[in-house]
Amino acid sequence: MPSPRLCGRALRLATTALCLLLGGCASLRYYAHVAHGQTSLLLHRRAIARVVNDPATDPVLARRLRLAAQARRFASAQLDLPRNRSYTSYVDLHRPYVAWNVFATPPYSVEAVPQCFPIAGCVAYRGYFDQARAQARAAQLKAGGDDVWIGPVPAYSTLGWFADPIVSSMLRWDDDDVAGTIFHELAHQKLYVKGDTAFNESFASFVEQQGLREWRKVRELPPPDARAQAIEQGFTALVLELRDRLKQLYSSTHDATALARGKQARIEAFRRHYAQWRDRRWPGDHRYDAWVAAPINNARLLPFGLYDRWTGAFALLFDRAGHRWEPFYEKVRTLADEPKAQRDRRLDGLVGGVDISAR
Repeated sequence: MPSPRLCGRALRLATTALCLLLGGCASLRYYAHVAHGQTSLLLHRRAIARVVNDPATDPVLARRLRLAAQARRFASAQLDLPRNRSYTSYVDLHRPYVAWNVFATPPYSVEAVPQCFPIAGCVAYRGYFDQARAQARAAQLKAGGDDVWIGPVPAYSTLGWFADPIVSSMLRWDDDDVAGTIFHELAHQKLYVKGDTAFNESFASFVEQQGLREWRKVRELPPPDARAQAIEQGFTALVLELRDRLKQLYSSTHDATALARGKQARIEAFRRHYAQWRDRRWPGDHRYDAWVAAPINNARLLPFGLYDRWTGAFALLFDRAGHRWEPFYEKVRTLADEPKAQRDRRLDGLVGGVDISAR
């Protein structure tokens, strides 16, 4: 299986789609489904303090929720993130995931079939609280010829429209990932640009990463595992390289037979390249073997790269803000107010070492 952190980032994508009931949906049936799922979560919330103090609560669960509550308080007190009721309650889902996201692309394109909504803007997926509904939607898209992938979602957010709970599926991760998820989702509540997934996720991922460094420091723990981060970044680079190679192929010809053969050849070459990279750089580490061995199509590649495209740019802005959160957020808000094309150029310039600052 992929590492918990990569799973968390890739599978957490699109949780914002679940807030769509606030602005209307593509169909009344979908609207009703999302409204029912959201209402069910709200009705089953229990304050973390009550769960922790309940004698019937498993001691391991109580410990983890106690630590999550500490991270939640830290987020507002030290990271200047919203101080509200989000992530101060808990829901036992009695199912493995809170939601399932359906991603789709045309068979010879690496661009998502977009899903556009009033609140979240256009995103690369549609989220469902019910796995069977997600599977039915995926089957419908696949019958129409699209590449499809269903991504289970352990974490849940509505961008602050509701007091989102910690859900039991989040606890399948380690303590750092639970805390990081809280920081990440609260960052979306702090600032969110409609329709710009790469900007939103890169910003929230930087807040998550820097927040974890500070969180571990105050707990007198060493910095996060640099080795795991390096492996994750290396694997993501391999996947993005595959996506680029497929994009080049799809633009090179309209011959369906050539496209089908070329697509499969590039996927097989990726598998060989991965094995060589793993054995050369990280011998004995097999955390991504199952992901690579499973069927790969265009849709399955969509989440990669969205979370870290501009994290380096935000790190530079944080340095320029003197490692102070309030002035950092002001710089990010200035970027958020710019037209997307101009904002992208500024961020690309920061990543490339060009001194283009958000004034």
